[in-house]
Amino acid sequence: MQLVDEFRDARLAKRIRADIEELSTKAGADETNPLQIMEICGGHTHTIFRHGIDKLVPRSIEFVHGPGCPVCVLPMQRVDEFLELAERDSVILTSYGDAMRVPGRNGSLQQCKAAGVDVRMVYSPSDSLEIARKNPDKQVVFFGLGFETTAPATAISILQAAKEDIANFSVFCNHITVPPPIRSILEQADVSIDGFIGPGHVSMVIGTRPYDFIAEEFGKPVVVAGFEPLDLMQSVLMLLRQIVEGRVMVENQYSRVVTRDGNPVSLSALNEVFETRPSFEWRGLGEIESSGLRIRKQFAEFDAEERFGIGYGSSVTREGYRDQYPCGKVMIGKLKPFDCPHFCKDCTPETPLGALMVSSEGACAAYHQYGGFQ
Repeated sequence: MQLVDEFRDARLAKRIRADIEELSTKAGADETNPLQIMEICGGHTHTIFRHGIDKLVPRSIEFVHGPGCPVCVLPMQRVDEFLELAERDSVILTSYGDAMRVPGRNGSLQQCKAAGVDVRMVYSPSDSLEIARKNPDKQVVFFGLGFETTAPATAISILQAAKEDIANFSVFCNHITVPPPIRSILEQADVSIDGFIGPGHVSMVIGTRPYDFIAEEFGKPVVVAGFEPLDLMQSVLMLLRQIVEGRVMVENQYSRVVTRDGNPVSLSALNEVFETRPSFEWRGLGEIESSGLRIRKQFAEFDAEERFGIGYGSSVTREGYRDQYPCGKVMIGKLKPFDCPHFCKDCTPETPLGALMVSSEGACAAYHQYGGFQ
């Protein structure tokens, strides 16, 4: 396949759908006992709902939405700490657009901007670096967010800042990694997942090798998938073939982009600039061991936590937040968005109570936009 239309061919989709139905029957699944397949990436969630794949597959298949949206899992404490910088003179805050409306306890970046704070939306950390070059009398702080997909760009910007000796640029690092939360989910006794659709963009960087533990330690099949409708359909079919044939392994449907060992240039930049945090808090999920990245000591001058002393701490309202807003349960598939009592009522894209409703990869945003729940 070479053109986008080929990845959306209705005739092929129907053929794959028939194969999925046949194999799901052989696997012993039906409407009352469906196979639960977790798509880890929020981009996959939006593809599923935008193209109606959840309705195209037989009811013997149930999609479970995983914690694959880095903006959604950002804890309130980290938003609040970044917003503290808004109170300081001569500081320009920069952020990806996805994070502008993520609520902390004291508001959002968008609300700070409306109040007169110099908050600028950027498309990459290199944009922030350019702002720093043009404003040498200001401290420019980039809100570093994302999985292994976006972390290399942040690392390269820090390396460039060091090369040019740009002293007024720093990063508030909230980059996180995909494998640890998957392990955390699988270690929970009340979570039952039959197979995983692995993230495509993250896997472009890290490859498929880091998912081996899912198959080897937990006995669950994994298929790394692309983002077009037929990518997702074929990935479901590949998972079913593993289940029916009794195989458990990591397969790569997205082979046109993803390799076994990932992108060596990106991985080199990551390893040079970042190290693993002992633990990192995920909104609604709590602390997950070795799931976050932090800037190495040799680049401390570009670390906003070191420069401004804002530090890292767990949210003191974490348990209360988890009880009041069940975002964490949605992010690990224990609840569907429409099971939340706030969904499309007091929690909407205009008045979000959680990041899942405002992120472009949030499950609640997908249900709201494509699921007919408005």
